[in-house]
Amino acid sequence: MSTIDSLQIGMHWFGERPGGLDRMFKELIESLPGQGVTVRGLVAGSTGVLADSHGVVDAFAAAQEPLRTRMWQMRAHSRRLKRVSVPDVVATHFALYAAPTIGVFPRVPRVVHFHGPWAAESTAEGRGGVSRAFRHALEWSVYRGAQRHIVLSHAFGDILRKSYGVSDETIRVVPGCVDVDHFHTSLTRQQARAALGLPNDRPQIFCIRRLVSRMGLENLIDAMFVVKQAVPDVLLTIAGKGPLESALLMRIEQRGLTGHVKLAGFVADAALPLWYRSADVTVVPTVALEGFGLTTAESLAAGTPALVTPVGGLPEVVAPLSPDLVLGSVGFHAIGSGIVDALLGRRVLPGSEACSAYARANFDRAVVAAQVADVYREAVSER
Repeated sequence: MSTIDSLQIGMHWFGERPGGLDRMFKELIESLPGQGVTVRGLVAGSTGVLADSHGVVDAFAAAQEPLRTRMWQMRAHSRRLKRVSVPDVVATHFALYAAPTIGVFPRVPRVVHFHGPWAAESTAEGRGGVSRAFRHALEWSVYRGAQRHIVLSHAFGDILRKSYGVSDETIRVVPGCVDVDHFHTSLTRQQARAALGLPNDRPQIFCIRRLVSRMGLENLIDAMFVVKQAVPDVLLTIAGKGPLESALLMRIEQRGLTGHVKLAGFVADAALPLWYRSADVTVVPTVALEGFGLTTAESLAAGTPALVTPVGGLPEVVAPLSPDLVLGSVGFHAIGSGIVDALLGRRVLPGSEACSAYARANFDRAVVAAQVADVYREAVSER
């Protein structure tokens, strides 16, 4: 098997700005060498990124620098890397930071890791600063010249085709990856609850999301009013940060759910496996633009079944394990009814061992890295 030298263009370093894209970027950075793909990476971050990544990933600019500065520095850093050694393939994970490298590697194959439609997601989350039209045009300029496009699901493949005009012939579906060993724990549910200081005598639900509207957290809170009627002692913990925090707290109070729904804020990565393991079930209530749902795979890796809304790629992640993990709709009543059925045993969910085994077979980082490496070799072979 021939070795391929890759340049990986990410967004942020996971240790500094935890997020789904950044976690998957880090997992690939660490796993691809085992598949014969050497790695150099560039992200926005601090000077500590290089040491934290063991010399593999460098920060081209601080994430808080003005956009103009970040774009100029990205182009300058990519040129310096080219002078040292021209990579066999350029893999891009974030269109904004990939754009400045257009033309720097004119004869090097490009592979786009499409983690989601940046323009549409930014608009849905209410982010300003750059117009949606500009974001979409920038994405199109990055995507159109790639030899291969890796998508997390068939649902995201459809978006690439319909919204960006990408040819179906270049699209390859490769799921998101998780470090199953990190999330798998030998602790029982009761032991995990004890470690977190959670009650052992209440059915518990866990959800971790950015606190933004497209994540469907408003519907989940409303659903808990339904759940409370059938399971009076139920407890939902929502982890994450975001602009909706105050509005969600108000919604919890208005629904009379202060004793049944708690916002945990930011949860450190080291504690996350315990939170997943402590729950009877996790919920991913997204209402739009979900290509994979990394938290779904993380929950399964921890041995806890995940209920998901029928949005984007979420059903593709869990339905092969059990179609009962897919809720009927994004509405609060469907979510609430599904949770009630799961907690009362009317919806048959896979057990802990089945969840973990399924995650290891399909989403473990070594499994996914092997598929990514195959796509890189396809792209290089066409050079």
